[in-house]
Amino acid sequence: MNERSGASVSLWTKTAPIPLRQPLEGERVFDVCVVGGGIAGLTTAYLLQGTLRVAVLDDGPLAGGETERTTAHLTSALDDRYYSLESLHGEEGARLAAESHTAAIDRIEAIVRELGLDCGFVRLAGYLFAPPGGDLSVLDKELEAAQRAGLSRVEKVERAPIPGFDTGPSLRFPDQAQLHPLRYLAGVARAIEEKGGAVFTGTHVAGIEDGSPVKVTTSAGAVVFAHAVVVATNSPVNDLVTIHTKQAAYRTYVIGARVARGSVPQALYWDTAEDPARSDEPGSPYHYVRLADGNGLEELLIAGGGDHKVGQEHDQEERFARLESWTRERFPIGEVELRWSGSVLEPIDSLAFIGRNPGDRHVYIATGDSGNGMTHGTIAGMLLSDLILGRENSWAKLYDPSRKTLRAAPDFARENLNVVAQYTDWVTPGEVQSAADLLPGQGAVVREGATKIAAYRDEAGVLHERSAVCPHLGCVVSWNGLEKSWDCPCHGSRFSCTGTVVNGPANKDLAEVKEGVAVTPLPARA
Repeated sequence: MNERSGASVSLWTKTAPIPLRQPLEGERVFDVCVVGGGIAGLTTAYLLQGTLRVAVLDDGPLAGGETERTTAHLTSALDDRYYSLESLHGEEGARLAAESHTAAIDRIEAIVRELGLDCGFVRLAGYLFAPPGGDLSVLDKELEAAQRAGLSRVEKVERAPIPGFDTGPSLRFPDQAQLHPLRYLAGVARAIEEKGGAVFTGTHVAGIEDGSPVKVTTSAGAVVFAHAVVVATNSPVNDLVTIHTKQAAYRTYVIGARVARGSVPQALYWDTAEDPARSDEPGSPYHYVRLADGNGLEELLIAGGGDHKVGQEHDQEERFARLESWTRERFPIGEVELRWSGSVLEPIDSLAFIGRNPGDRHVYIATGDSGNGMTHGTIAGMLLSDLILGRENSWAKLYDPSRKTLRAAPDFARENLNVVAQYTDWVTPGEVQSAADLLPGQGAVVREGATKIAAYRDEAGVLHERSAVCPHLGCVVSWNGLEKSWDCPCHGSRFSCTGTVVNGPANKDLAEVKEGVAVTPLPARA
């Protein structure tokens, strides 16, 4: 289908082509079929191909989903803090988390070297600091917990090296890294094919039937039979409920602004601030900053933050404004050239779900990036390749999708109560009185009797109408004016402006209002 994950354009999409391949046709047999061509899927295929014969299927271009929207911090300084991981998973769990994320950075570096990739991979330090007036004891707690987890070289320094802004005490994490994700994954995809694997794009997987072999069916009628299937679609499209009650989808925002080359030291920067929109929730996301290569005398500073639940807020401009203001107070940025957003899946216990899908024998999943998608995705490739090949892996229990973390029960209850509250949208009025009120480029949910319609008027003035009911579990979708998409506030499914599914857990398009897409010309206006 080749639908993009949103209308905004990331730095990576602007500066590198998104790889396309031919769609799958006919009936094929492979040892392993990987569904999803982002960081998790391509890494898994790369590490398996050569030992087993692997196929990768993606309904869009490779890395064209949430992977293209990352800021590509490669870090063992985890968003949810090691002292929090200790409370949820014990000291041994925190140690394994640190070990696995460190190993993921090392594996990415090894792949870059193996393949000779020109993808901007560079090792650098990362700095974690508190906001002005923030609780400095958090840094001491994190330092002690990180060192107990085996990150012995983490140290407390007087300040992060931001010339024009005194951060106060900061934790320095050595041996972190960054890269250009699309250039990296384009090289990985080529290597999979050179090793004998098959990569298909424009191929939407409509069904997965566990068995010996597993049967994978596409919407176009093509079929793959495989001994094992890996579902690496950001949010699993093969599971209706189980995993989706244990994680929540958030939207995060990013700006890219010019800075004079050398005016900001090359490093990763993070703060411990809670976002104002989520200040009543523990573990709120914070700001994250890095540099990327620019042209000539300039670099691009990339700053992110402002997270909120997918489909539950409509103040994107305010969030960008707050993010820009925060960044200008700390860094000597010029004009903001890029703005984009992406989805982050937050597990209730802070770690990804990687392993055998609950209830299945030969189907595996990778989901729950928790803001560390590049390393969690690489961990997925390393762990899933071991599980499929029958090798022992000490991380398997920590990331097991079937795990139950009793200490995360309050977060489980809070997130699922939030989901239940979204069903009240069924009884609210429409966002506009009539679809006739929509201007070109606008979308809104319209009530028509007992039903709700997702109405979008394209730039040519043609009206497109679909059911506003998410085909996953029946929530009413919400219009995202930044990305020109329909977003589900319950479990984070997303659809293009004309109703095509672009992100799970939904795996079908928004239903047609009547036979064919309903289209109406723009009404005459006085």
